[in-house]
Amino acid sequence: MQQASDFREESLTLKTLIADLDDAAFEKTTQFKSWTINDVFRHLHFWNKAVMIATEGDNAFAAFFEGVGAHMLKGGLLPEYEKAYLDGLSGGALREAWASLVDETAGAYAALDPSSRVPWAGPSMSARSAISARQMETWAHGQEVFDVLGADREEHDRIRNIVVLGINTFGWTFKVRGETPPEPMPFVSLVSPSGEVWTYGESQQSNFIQGDAVEFAQVVTQTRNIGDTSLTVVGDPASDWMSKAQCFAGGANPPPEKGSRFKAG
Repeated sequence: MQQASDFREESLTLKTLIADLDDAAFEKTTQFKSWTINDVFRHLHFWNKAVMIATEGDNAFAAFFEGVGAHMLKGGLLPEYEKAYLDGLSGGALREAWASLVDETAGAYAALDPSSRVPWAGPSMSARSAISARQMETWAHGQEVFDVLGADREEHDRIRNIVVLGINTFGWTFKVRGETPPEPMPFVSLVSPSGEVWTYGESQQSNFIQGDAVEFAQVVTQTRNIGDTSLTVVGDPASDWMSKAQCFAGGANPPPEKGSRFKAG
């Protein structure tokens, strides 16, 4: 499955970034909800564990998710639960455990039928969607690590998996907020890292989004505010969507404030 390879490559890009960090550097605070780099990698590692356990079936996943679900219902914060579950794993030891599980997870999903179903916190997902979501989260949370370390990420056309998640969650962005999705869905035309043009939907002159695929992915994953990109956004439906786009599950989440997410200088 190509998406499993894409997840592995996305993770390797992040692994290269942090390869030489000492344990103290993992306590750097990022621009994402004041999470530390340790928090970020515990989060990625925990949910990579979750998607691996999902391959074992409904009962195994339900048993795994029971604890985190109860914690969240009580108003607990995810980083607290993830840290406790992982026995405080941090720094270089966390990096190695995360990287090892990435390889295991990518290998397991590469062997699955892309259309097979795996359980999740909400509805079940196809194996393809599940591993694409892991790539998306790795890329999105990787952004705050690249930012805090003042580094640029070399982007590749595998980002298309994240763009497609963004397109497919147009309706979700509104429904999770109790709103009716506007019609028609905006036309989207994006330039990929390699220079290809990717288009989605029916061409419209008064309702469209045009520009860089990476910036579109940053908006739908909420790693950048639309106002901090050079995307061209025309029409009320397009503007409304880009003001609150959300390609990930969970409750309604506001995008970052303009100017609040950037590469450290």
